[in-house]
Amino acid sequence: MQNPNRMTTKELVLVAMITAATVVIARIFIIPVPMTHGNINLCDAGIFIAALLLGKRDGAIVGGLSGFLLDLISGYSQYMLFSLIVHGLEGWVAGYFGYQTKRSTQIMGLAIATIVMVAGYFVTDSILYKIPVGALGVPMNLVQGIVGAIVGYLMSYGLKNRINIR
Repeated sequence: MQNPNRMTTKELVLVAMITAATVVIARIFIIPVPMTHGNINLCDAGIFIAALLLGKRDGAIVGGLSGFLLDLISGYSQYMLFSLIVHGLEGWVAGYFGYQTKRSTQIMGLAIATIVMVAGYFVTDSILYKIPVGALGVPMNLVQGIVGAIVGYLMSYGLKNRINIR
């Protein structure tokens, strides 16, 4: 009997590939946000794809690693540990509500995960800088989360029957 908490080689490779693709896509499609220390990218889309297709554990892994690595290579090293936690939690929440459930529950999960991400970066910016900086980032983080949820949902819906996950 196989341990459900262990990853198969196939799952590990799939998680690594989604993480790498998420970092590359988020690094290519990047829009700097004036007056803040951040940017808008498609990192959330990759996180949501992983969460919806693979579940909460793999969504958290892809979220944490992709956020961490993206900050590392983008020159935002002060955000690395925060992104590991915030995006990891975002992926976990999206996978918890969205994995193998009906569409309405998936959409609710993506909305809750987006709120978790926005709140997480509000707290992060407030700790690193000041509360007004955290408040300035809320609208752009919300836009990034909504775009990521739409793209991630549509992509995962299209990929669900095309890849043999397990």
